[in-house]
Parts: sequence; C-alpha cells; structure tokens
Amino acid sequence: MVAFYGLGDGGCLVSAPAELAGMFCRGGVVVQQQQRKRSLVAASAVAAADCVVRAAKRQRQRQQRQPPSLDALPDECLFEVLRRLPGGRERGASACVSRRWLALLCSIRASELNQATAAAAAAAPPSLPDLNEEFVMEEDDEEEKESSPVVDPCVERVLEGKEATDVRLAAMAVVAGSRRGLEKLAVRGSHPTRGVTDRGLLAVARGSPNLCSLALWDVPLVTDAGLAEIAAGCPSLERLDITRCPLITDKGLAAVAHGCPNLLSLTVESCSGVGNDGLRAIGRSCSKIQALNIKNCARIGDQGISSLVCSATASLTKIRLQGLYITDASLAVIGYYGKAVTDLTLVRLPVVAERGFWVMANAAGLQNLRCMSVTSCPGVTNLALAAIAKFCPSLRQLSFRKCGHMTDAGLKAFTESARLLESLQLEECNGVTLVGILDFLVNCGPKFRSLSLVKCMGIKDICSTPAQLPLCKSLQFLTIKDCPDFTDASLAVVGMVCPYLEQVDLSGLREVTDRGLLPLINSSEGGLVKVDLSGCKNITDAAVSTLVKGHGKSLKQVSLEGCSKITDASLFAISENCTELAELDLSKCMVSDNGVATLASAKHLKLRVLSLSGCSKVTPKSVSFLGNMGQSLEGLNLQFCNMIGNHNIASLEKQLWWCDILA
Repeated sequence: MVAFYGLGDGGCLVSAPAELAGMFCRGGVVVQQQQRKRSLVAASAVAAADCVVRAAKRQRQRQQRQPPSLDALPDECLFEVLRRLPGGRERGASACVSRRWLALLCSIRASELNQATAAAAAAAPPSLPDLNEEFVMEEDDEEEKESSPVVDPCVERVLEGKEATDVRLAAMAVVAGSRRGLEKLAVRGSHPTRGVTDRGLLAVARGSPNLCSLALWDVPLVTDAGLAEIAAGCPSLERLDITRCPLITDKGLAAVAHGCPNLLSLTVESCSGVGNDGLRAIGRSCSKIQALNIKNCARIGDQGISSLVCSATASLTKIRLQGLYITDASLAVIGYYGKAVTDLTLVRLPVVAERGFWVMANAAGLQNLRCMSVTSCPGVTNLALAAIAKFCPSLRQLSFRKCGHMTDAGLKAFTESARLLESLQLEECNGVTLVGILDFLVNCGPKFRSLSLVKCMGIKDICSTPAQLPLCKSLQFLTIKDCPDFTDASLAVVGMVCPYLEQVDLSGLREVTDRGLLPLINSSEGGLVKVDLSGCKNITDAAVSTLVKGHGKSLKQVSLEGCSKITDASLFAISENCTELAELDLSKCMVSDNGVATLASAKHLKLRVLSLSGCSKVTPKSVSFLGNMGQSLEGLNLQFCNMIGNHNIASLEKQLWWCDILA
C-alpha cells in the first residue's frame, strides 16, 4: 500500500513513487489516450465536411460563370433543335462539334428537315430586306456562276481505302444533304479497323434521297440491313454495284427490288451470299433493268439468270456473265427472250457446251445483237460460230479469246453470213491460221474495218502465195501482236491484200525485219496515221526512213520502243519529213544527244509526247535541247536515263514548267 507523508507547506510526499506510476499507467493514462482519439476523429470529420462545402461552393461558382450548354439536353430535344437549323452551312458547322451531334444530324431525314425549315419560315414574321446584303449576295452569285464547275462536287463522291469510314461517310452525307444530297457514291475499300458499316449507309439513306448510283467494292462489314436502309431511303436508285461484299445476301437484293423499282443496272461480283432468289426478286420488281453484270457468284445458276432475263425481255440490253456454273439452259433463255439485247459478254462458262451456243443463236431472239465477246468458253465451235453469224444479222463487233475449238472452216462460214461485221478480235485462238485470215479478208463485207490477232500460234507463214491476191479495201485498222511465227513473208502478203491501212500495230513480232515491213509500207495508199513497232528488234533505220518519207504528212503516232537498231538516223528522217507527228516513243533505242538536238531544232515538228526512257546514250547535254522543245510538249519520259542526274531534271522542270516529266 502506498504511504503518504505530510509536509509543512501543505504538500505531500509519496514514499513509493514507482507503485504510484504503475497505478496511473493501468487506469488514468488509458482514459487520456481514448479521449485524445475521439478528439482527432471529430477534427478530421469537421475538416472533411468543410472540404465538401468548399468544393460544392466552387462548383456552383463555376456553373454560374459558364454559359448553359446544349450538351445537357437529351438526344430527343437536341434532335429537334438540330433539324430546325436554317441552312446547310449551319448544319455543316454543327456536324463538326462532336460525334454525338454528327450522329443526330445523320439521323434526320431530308423530308423531316424540309418540313421543319418550311414550318420555321412560315412562323417567322415578315422582315424588311437588307438591300446591302442582297447586293452583296447578287455579286457572290454571279461570281459563283462564272467560277463554279458544271458538276457539283457534293453530288458525286468517292471514298477509297483508309478514307472509307462511317464518320467520313456521315459527314459527307450531312454536307451533301444541305443541298440536294448525293447522287453518285462509290466506296472502294474500307478502313482496316473503322471501316464502313450499316451505320454509314444509314446516314447516306437519310440525307440523300436522290441517290441514283451506289457502288460498294470490298466493303466486308456492310450487311443486308445497310442495303435495306438504302432501298428504303433512296427510291430513285438506278445503278447498284456490289463487289466482294460477303455479308450481303438475297435479302439485301430483295429489299432493293422492293424499294427501288426504277433500277436500271445491277452488278454483283464475288458475293458468296447472293443466289438465285435475289435475282428472282430483281426480275419481279425491276421491270426497267437494262444492264446485268454477274461475276464469280457460286450460288447463282440457271434459275436466277433465266428468271431475270425472262422478266426484263423488253428492257435488258447488256448482259455480262463471268465465272458462273450455268448450263445450256441459260443461253437458250437469253437467245429466246433477249429481244432487246445489244451487248453480250460471256467469260469462263465451263459447263456451257456447243449445244448452248447453237440453241442461243437458233432461237432467233438476238436480232438486235451488235457486240459479242466470248472468252474461255469450250462450247464455241465452228457449228456455233456459223449459227451466230446466221441468226444474229445485226452483229457489228465480235471478239473471241481462248476459244481453241474454232478453226478456219468456222471463220469462213461466219464470213459468208455476217455481212455487217465491222470488227473482229481473235486472241489465243490457235486453231485459226493465216490461210483462214486471208480468206476472211477477201470475203468480208464492205463495212469491215478492224482486225486484231493477238497471241495466235496458228498464224504462220504459208507455203505458197497466189500470183494474184484480191484486195480488202475496207480494212483500216490492223493489229498482229505477239505472234511468234509471223514473219516477213506473212507480213508482205497482208500488206498487199490491205492497201488502205491507217493504223498498224505489229508490236512483239520479233522475227519481222525490214524486208517484210517495206512491202506493207509501200503498198499502203491511204496514208498511215499510227504505227506501233514496239519490240520489233530487227527493224532498222532504213524501214523507219522509208516510213516517214512515204507517210510523213499523215503520221501522228509512232512507237519504236525496244527497237535496239534504231539510231539518230531515224530521228534525222523524222525531223525532216513529219509535219503532223504528235507522239513519239523511242524507249530503249540507240539514239543520242545529236538525235535529240535534231528533234528540238525542227520548228515544224510539234510533239506533244516524247519518250526517251532507257536511252543509255542520252546525256546531260540533251537537257538544253529538250528545254527548247516548245510549249506543244505536254509529256516527257526520261525514266531510266541514268546519265541524266536529278539536278538536270530539276533544271528541266523549271524550263518546261507546263510539261509532265517522268524521271
């Protein structure tokens, strides 16, 4: 027990201070610590409350200083505000505020916009005109009429590659919608991460009700829903082109057929979801369709093609079918119901046989057919060719590519019936020989003007040439290209048969020399206008000199690309004899600075296009000569002229600032 002793001054003395300290620690000190904690908690709570009050006060002051914002309005109210904007400039400026505003502007239909504008104009009180403003506006209108182009850029737009996004398409639709909306739109490609989707097409459909042409190429995110929006919002659509759009199916085409009855042209290429049902819908609803182009669609067969052709028999004029597994039945339907067809193109139809072409012709429905092109179709035989010539009396242009079953006999039978034929193109038709071509030229009709033979391995020299050859006076355009066995003897015979040629293309005939070319040049009585000898590496200056001396007053285009034996002597002859020459190609020829100087000094020569690409002998000395070519020069090709440096090219660009220089 603790003992206390009294003192004289009224104090006390503790005999055992350690025990007293222990007593205070066990009881009194604990009480003091608890009180201190309570006071700290209360103080922190008061401080937090003060912070909240001050923050709220600052927020109220900030709100009082800031003007009220339209962003606080809900979408419904902001929609009503935006659709009542008075003009296109205001709507275009509002579209730049935020994506929310842009999305709301895109959702406004043109009809709603017009109603709101008309209602606002009717409710507004009449006001006196500002004469000063009217005067200024009249001047501006006159300046716009004088300076503006004929075609409004807002009417026709193209989006390509990374530019093709929903945001850009929506902004384009808003700006164009301020006038009369887009009329032609082409989307070629799509942004890799933010590509065009149905939302972008929705904006176009809402803002461009007058859209008449839509092309979607390589747009993988567009579905039937987007095409349905176009069909619902653009009833005036006339041309639709969907290429490599895998998510578009028959439902999308059915929506277009229902909403766009005035459709005139349809192109569907590499769309795996489109089949026969889509074409049936188009045939039922779009009775005015004029052009049909179907390529590489595996699900489209005889039923779809036949249904559409039967429904549009009075309007369908152009048909192109490529890479389809259709049979003879489709060609039979085309032959019977294609009464208005003028252009027919058939490419890679492996299942169609000879019977299909024969039935198509004998159905006697293709009376108006004028142009026909067939590529890689094994059904083209001599029998089919004779039937086409007999029952297609209006045929003017005929093209066959990679049709190996056609021979001279079929070509002869065709010539006897097709008296109105004007142009024939044969490419990789190896069954046709030079004998068949000569018979064709002798017996062709009086209107035949153009013959093209490309990569025909059967065109070879004939063993014997008749003493007298009849003339083909109507032929003016002759192309014999990349036929490796066509040599001088064959060319001389052709030259004697066709004395009135104007354009001759002999590019790629490496075996032809001056001995074969000179008879053709000398026998041409009408005056050659265009001569292409590209790749004829055995042609020399002698043939070129004879050419320009005999036809210098009529020649306008001469191409000598790759003729390695052509030197400055040819340029001397050209500068002396050619007065109408506009285009000259000397690429990879052995011409030098002297020849260039000769061309530049010919005052009567007014070249528009000159190519010296790959001319190794052309040096910087030619730069000063080229600079004096005159203002008639529009294009100059100096690519692969290694001796002419970049510094000289820059100097030449300053001299010929109006000319397009390739280097």
